[in-house]
Amino acid sequence: MHVKLKFINFFLFVAFFNASICFGATDDFDFSNFAITESGDADLTTSSVSLNPDADVVTVNNFDIAGIMLGMSFDDVETLFFKTKGLYAPREKDSIIYSIQKEWKYNLDYECRQQGIVIPAELDQCIKSLAKNRGLLYASELHLVRENTGETIVVYFTSNASDNKVWRVVYNNDVNEIEGSHEKFSDQHEKKILAFWQGVLDKYGVPNSGTDKWISTNNSYDPMMTAYYGSLDLVDLGTYSSDIAKNIQQARENFQAKPYAF
Repeated sequence: MHVKLKFINFFLFVAFFNASICFGATDDFDFSNFAITESGDADLTTSSVSLNPDADVVTVNNFDIAGIMLGMSFDDVETLFFKTKGLYAPREKDSIIYSIQKEWKYNLDYECRQQGIVIPAELDQCIKSLAKNRGLLYASELHLVRENTGETIVVYFTSNASDNKVWRVVYNNDVNEIEGSHEKFSDQHEKKILAFWQGVLDKYGVPNSGTDKWISTNNSYDPMMTAYYGSLDLVDLGTYSSDIAKNIQQARENFQAKPYAF
């Protein structure tokens, strides 16, 4: 009898211990190890775009920067750069930035305050914990670097409401940097620019809008890419705007107001 009781107690202990580990692994998220921001308005301005004379539209959705395309999921991009070794790697610190959409953060702030949580640090922790548990905390940016050349790529993702997919890719290099004022540096600078632009033309073809844009349609909210000196900006502003609108609507519908009765 004693043997049976000991065995049962041991079994319950093991079960409880294993359950604790499982629940801990599920719920444990050390927010101090991650950069978490409130999503805000993107640094984008819409300006009219139009095709050059005799130019055709291009399928910008098929463009890629280092293998990253618009519409790719965060999981696919993460696999591409975290689980395989390539030219680019996640930057050393805060390679992934997490965000909470502003409207949802306002909702959660209200909800936590209704629970009597008002101390700033505790309020912040309450908001982040609720956001994580409800799938409102999402990977909004991925920062990549190519150490030997100094090139960088920032990938922007929509919220989970829009399947956490790529809506913007920004590439930068040092083409526009000049090391000094000597004639040789100016000459090197011009050659770097020419080499970069030639590489851009070889990969994407001649711009079909102005001298620096590739557009899908005349609508600036459709996928497009813009080239600058030493930079490429691949963006789908329509997807981003739709994601923002979706979050605003859902946050409004799910606001936890007091149960008024009249």
